[in-house]
Order: sequence, then structure tokens, then C-alpha cells
Amino acid sequence: MLIDTHTHFYDKWLLPDAEEAVQHALEAGVGKMIQADVDSHERPDMWAVGDRHPGIVFQMLGLYPGSVTADNWRDELDQVFSIAGTHRHFVAIGEIGLDYHEGLDFVGQQKEVLRQQLELAAKLDLPVNIHLRDAWEDFFSILSDCTHLHIRGNLHCFTASYEIYERANRYGDFSLGIGGVVTFKNAGLAKTLERIPLEKILLETDAPYLAPVPKRGQRNESAYLPYIAAKVAEIKGLGPDEIARITTRNAEQLFSI
Repeated sequence: MLIDTHTHFYDKWLLPDAEEAVQHALEAGVGKMIQADVDSHERPDMWAVGDRHPGIVFQMLGLYPGSVTADNWRDELDQVFSIAGTHRHFVAIGEIGLDYHEGLDFVGQQKEVLRQQLELAAKLDLPVNIHLRDAWEDFFSILSDCTHLHIRGNLHCFTASYEIYERANRYGDFSLGIGGVVTFKNAGLAKTLERIPLEKILLETDAPYLAPVPKRGQRNESAYLPYIAAKVAEIKGLGPDEIARITTRNAEQLFSI
């Protein structure tokens, strides 16, 4: 069995076919899938998909950095904290982080939102799922201030260097979410992955985005996770069954699923 540790069945690109996509994944050997939360606008659809597939589709809870704007971030963050105090079951705080790719207008707000959600994860004793784009130094600065929280989790859609992996693990306990990018011809991730311990590797699709080769350019689905597993197996010089066994164990332990 494989576990997709980061997917979005509720995304408008995938939602009309969400039920079919879950079945495709199960048929492909993907036995568990974790949906990353974004914000209040898409969260109801996320819960709905998960509620229809208990024990198969799990949820995170969190405010995505791209959803942090000047006029709404406090209300959005309040909703996260409010839900955290209810009976709703979620397996991680995510996807949270920093994203400066589209501009620097809300840097201060993103930092504050990240800090508060790291504190929430520590309070609830949950892992975090981290989204980072063009913001590593600020992320490390925040982690340095939060070492007392003993943060654990994973770095979603990891494409950075081994040195970045090492730096992150000075401040917490982080695994790496490896997705479709690893199959891209000139991605450069393979060299980094050679050095990463298998016990720190998780598999993910980020569906409906970043479909792996040979589906690149198409709508991604959790059913395509075996392509990613096969590439990781090739890089590590192991069989796909061994990669499935180890990465499944890693995901089950980190997310308690």
C-alpha cells in the first residue's frame, strides 16, 4: 500500500470527479490519502470528501500562506483555532508556511500566521505540513525562535538542496514530501534524494497539480502516486515494494493514521 500525504480532492479542478479519483487511487494501490487544508472557502468541500471516505481520506487543518491577505487573515486564523477546539478529526496542521513567489505585500502577516499555527501544532501535539516558496531564510528564522516547541512534520513538495534539509532539522524533526517533480528530467532533485535517509521520505502528489511523468501537463490524481514511488525506487536502488513499505510506515508514524 502507498499513502498520498498531500492531495486536494476538493480543488475545483478535481472536485467534480473526486469520488472517481478516490476509487482510481484505491485501484492503483494508494490505500490512504491526506488532504491539505487551504482556507475557509474550500474547507467545507474538503470535510465532505473526507466524511464520505472514513479511514481512507484524512484531513489537515490550517491556513495556507497564499490565502493570507491584509483584510481577512485574522478571521481566517480565528476559524482555524475555533475548529481546532471542536470534535473534528485532523491529522496535521497544514498546509502552512510562507510563500513570497507572488510578491511581498503580506510578508508580516504570513510570518505571524505561521508562528501562531506552529504554536497550535505544538499545543495539540500534531505534526505540521510546511509549504515554502522563496522564503527559506525567514522560515529558518521563525524555526530558530520556535525550537522550544519541538516542531515535527514534513516539508511539502520538497525541491531544495540537502543543505536545506539539514538546516531544517537543526530546528525540528522534518521529513520530506516527494512529489511529481522528482520525475521531471532536469529537476535536479534526484541528486539530493540520493543523500536523504529513507526514513525521512514521504510520497505525495499535490493533486490536481504537478502530475508526474508520464502524466505531466495533465490533471494530477492520487492514482499517479506509483509513478513517483517507482522513480524514488530507481534513485535509491530498491524495489517499488520496499519503497512502498518504508514510506507507508513513515506516513503512518508521522500522521498517526
